[in-house]
Amino acid sequence: MAAYRLFGAETSPYSLKVRSALRYKGAAFEWVSRSVSNEAEFRKSAATPTVPLLLSPDHAPAQDSTLILAALNAAHPEPEAVPEEPACAALALILEDYGDEWLNKCMFQQRWGQQPDRDAAALRVLIQLNDGKRPRAFKAPAKQIASRMLARLSLVGAEPENAATLESSYRRFALRLNTHLQNHLFIFGGRPSAADFAIAAQLQQMLTDPTPATWLKDRAPFVTAWCEHMQDPKASGPFQPLDELAATLLPIFEGEVARTYLPWAFANAASASRDKKRFSVTFEDGVFEQATQSYAARAFAAVRAEVAARMGDPALPAFLDAAGARAYFA
Repeated sequence: MAAYRLFGAETSPYSLKVRSALRYKGAAFEWVSRSVSNEAEFRKSAATPTVPLLLSPDHAPAQDSTLILAALNAAHPEPEAVPEEPACAALALILEDYGDEWLNKCMFQQRWGQQPDRDAAALRVLIQLNDGKRPRAFKAPAKQIASRMLARLSLVGAEPENAATLESSYRRFALRLNTHLQNHLFIFGGRPSAADFAIAAQLQQMLTDPTPATWLKDRAPFVTAWCEHMQDPKASGPFQPLDELAATLLPIFEGEVARTYLPWAFANAASASRDKKRFSVTFEDGVFEQATQSYAARAFAAVRAEVAARMGDPALPAFLDAAGARAYFA
């Protein structure tokens, strides 16, 4: 009998993030694709209307993918998913939040902000909700889904005014990650961390959408292969020390993470602390403006606390200094 039940959706990156972690840990679980037939059961345990929802006999229902991964690591220490070096452990948490809070914007914009991606995604969502079957009368409900998600672009900061920034951001990141993965099976060596689970889940979604999929398969083949491997990852060796990773890991932070996500997360946190409705941050390619996101602010505060706790490892401040990111963790 499965120890866990995971309500999720193939169209939900956070569902795939948790499913991949459960598979890696070798935990027995039942995947429940959320649909009209199990909606009542889902709502009995869900605190929010979104997946994932993880049920277990020993813990309260959980829906926050970051907290779920931390709990899985505590309950199932092997195989390891947290790098031994404090510096690498901190960097993995930064990248996890990058995937969850910034790369998700890129994915959302690519999927719902343009055609033909929006219509294709709407139909996939409709089929999933209809227990894997396409309804006979599918055009009208699919159009309703597309319209509803189009209206949500501004809520996540993926409105048309930010589209060019988000597109160039994910492409810049994917190219640097592709270079890194040419010599490393996972981001921190021979086994996955929270960074792999979070980032792969967003890129796996992009690989189901026509426009970004075409670009990723053409320009980032190692990323594409890694995304496939991350569906059911297996450890093949230990985590590597930072000095063996830095040559290609540093450009990811310096050229993208410290260029977009960190200034955005810092500005969003400041806006949330002042109870402001909207905020803006200036990047090299222009001004990025959106509604303040309270959850993202809390998540970034948690990351900053975790990073601060590991600053005793001299490799961490040195790496952040080299990446131009130290100021965001002062």
